[in-house]
Amino acid sequence: MIKAALEKVINEDMAELWSLLSPEEKRIVTDNLQIQSFKKNQLIYAEGEQPEYLWCLFKGKVKKIKEGIGGRVQILRLIRPVQYFGYRAYFAEEPYVSSAAAFEPSTLGAIPLTVVRNLIHNNINLAWFFIKELSHNLGGSDTKIVNLTQKHIRGRLADALIVLLDSYGYEEDGSTLKIYMAREDLASLSNMTTSNAIRTLSTFVNEKILIVDGRRIRVINEPLLRKISKFG
Repeated sequence: MIKAALEKVINEDMAELWSLLSPEEKRIVTDNLQIQSFKKNQLIYAEGEQPEYLWCLFKGKVKKIKEGIGGRVQILRLIRPVQYFGYRAYFAEEPYVSSAAAFEPSTLGAIPLTVVRNLIHNNINLAWFFIKELSHNLGGSDTKIVNLTQKHIRGRLADALIVLLDSYGYEEDGSTLKIYMAREDLASLSNMTTSNAIRTLSTFVNEKILIVDGRRIRVINEPLLRKISKFG
């Protein structure tokens, strides 16, 4: 019963990776996959720890974070279903340089990285899958560095909102972002102070780009928001 449930989860949520494996490799993954649940803000792994698992987010949202100068926390990346994370440090043979925590109650799959390494040794397509994933993430990091260092406050906040929109989409009303962020988290994602994030949000409201109700953000002029994001 448990094995059948695991296979159902894998087939539905890990389809892209699953399609690259032979029947024997699929059995190995099924035998080693662990399903874990995390509460809101619960740490998945911490900076400085040795990497043990390839993580796959099945349900919920996860944030990758790093503590900077003065204890200020920077959100590096938001993970959405179905994305893989937590393996770069293992491939680099170093401890984690950032932490990961559940942004909301989340369900994840964990496969020991020693198992993943053995699979990669015998499956070139799987190796290319992870090369592609790492390359895509590196390109995204390069783009984010430029955005956070060269764009003005308005552009950075607009860019963060577009990232949230493109990652999680809208609620059924077609305008409310399907993620509810505290002002502190939104500021961290935008590389600005909380007070600047609040003031810039208010400006967007006055310009009739957004409607803000607590942590709920409705986008009422998406083309203009994307324009501000693009040109900073």
